Amino acid sequence: MKKLILKSIIYVFLIIVTLEFIVRAFHLHTEAPERYIDKFEVEKYLPNQTGYAVTGNRRQNFSEYKTNNFGFNSFREFNPSENKIEIALIGDSFIEGFHQDYDVSTGKKIETKLNNKVEVYEYGYGGYDLANQLFLIHAYKDHFKKIDHIIFYLKYENDLERSVFTPNYDRIAMLKSPLFRIRDNFKLLSYASSIGIIDPIKNMAIDIMHGKKEQQSISDDEKLNEDLKNLENFKTLINTFGFEKDRMSFLLDSSATSEVFLNYFNDNGYHIIDFSNTFNSSTEPPTLIYDMHWNDHGRDLIASEISTFINNKLNL
Repeated sequence: MKKLILKSIIYVFLIIVTLEFIVRAFHLHTEAPERYIDKFEVEKYLPNQTGYAVTGNRRQNFSEYKTNNFGFNSFREFNPSENKIEIALIGDSFIEGFHQDYDVSTGKKIETKLNNKVEVYEYGYGGYDLANQLFLIHAYKDHFKKIDHIIFYLKYENDLERSVFTPNYDRIAMLKSPLFRIRDNFKLLSYASSIGIIDPIKNMAIDIMHGKKEQQSISDDEKLNEDLKNLENFKTLINTFGFEKDRMSFLLDSSATSEVFLNYFNDNGYHIIDFSNTFNSSTEPPTLIYDMHWNDHGRDLIASEISTFINNKLNL
């Protein structure tokens, strides 16, 4: 019996070592860039990091990233001046673009479509909501003052859940904790986590800690109250940080945005770049097959919408 247990332990160990070697050899794991909160309390990536982001099962998406001196994934450095035309794209992981090589990003596509008459700076960071985006401009006001037009990507479903900005030091501390360090260094565990193998265990732990909550349908009244709360959060953030309507716009999908919100935008003169019809009428899928991030075709459609808007706005 002891021999059987000993052999089983040895076989399990050898299997794990072999799988670890395979994951490393075929680069099935993602290389997450290190995050930090700078002296202005802006959360972003440490500058000048390079690596490869891997998403999907069996390396369905393999792309290179490169963080610039400012701490964002980009094919160029951010050097705004009065002598050039610069466009800023600010948003979450959709703008961050880890699903695409950094040198063929949405911003690069926009520059190409506008015949390189502009420079596009992409301030994308996974997890940014509107509070993060507006605070970024507030923290670096002198930097953004030189940029000709600023476009915020607004994802209605989760970008308006708070009305006050607070830096997320807890997340940074968690990512630097021993448990996450082990996950990042043990590539098999990192790969298993990224493809959802350990999700049942993780979800079970969450259910035990917080109690399992059954999903319930939301009534029309509850939905309206939620929309009104989001709208109040929006108003509070705008009143706190300000918003230059002639120099700032919102990129959004109107089909996934509340009518209450869209009506408020129209009634109060906010400029929006709506890609809903473009995506819905596309004969090719604009998103990846395993999540809703934009694929190369989707980014091309987004770039076309933004290019048309900027060309009309700035008379290029």
